[in-house]
Amino acid sequence: MRSAHPGEGIVIGIDPGMARTGYGILQMGNPYPTPITFGCIETPGNHHPARRLLAIYEKVSELLDEYTPGHLAIEALFFSKNVTSAMHVSEARGVILLAAEEREIPITEYTPNQVKLAVTGSGRADKHQVQEMMKRLLRLQELPRPDDAADGLAIALCHINMMR
Repeated sequence: MRSAHPGEGIVIGIDPGMARTGYGILQMGNPYPTPITFGCIETPGNHHPARRLLAIYEKVSELLDEYTPGHLAIEALFFSKNVTSAMHVSEARGVILLAAEEREIPITEYTPNQVKLAVTGSGRADKHQVQEMMKRLLRLQELPRPDDAADGLAIALCHINMMR
């Protein structure tokens, strides 16, 4: 555990999920944030849920240890009609929050609409619009894929915009 955050200007954004957890890590900068890395943690559907949660926890822990972000932004739980899906997302969020808390990394939550509004100007933007805006705003050569990775970047960028 650490109390000082060497990566104070580094933000990790996480879009939690049991099957796919998207992440994006940005370095705050003037005038534009710089992408450090982004991707997706995928867990096989035929594995026991506890094993899948362990895989998410271990990979997120690796990312936190390697990049030492000063902030973790995560998508707030959006309760839909599918209770089973919401339960899996909440379990994934739990192991992600645990990994951040163990490292004393401040955590901020944003709703999907807050993220979309912050990065596209519309809370109703679709997945492709978010990908397109991440490509433009972060000056990427191509669309960030899969869309879960683009969502992770968008959550990190949303946090940077809110901090300003």
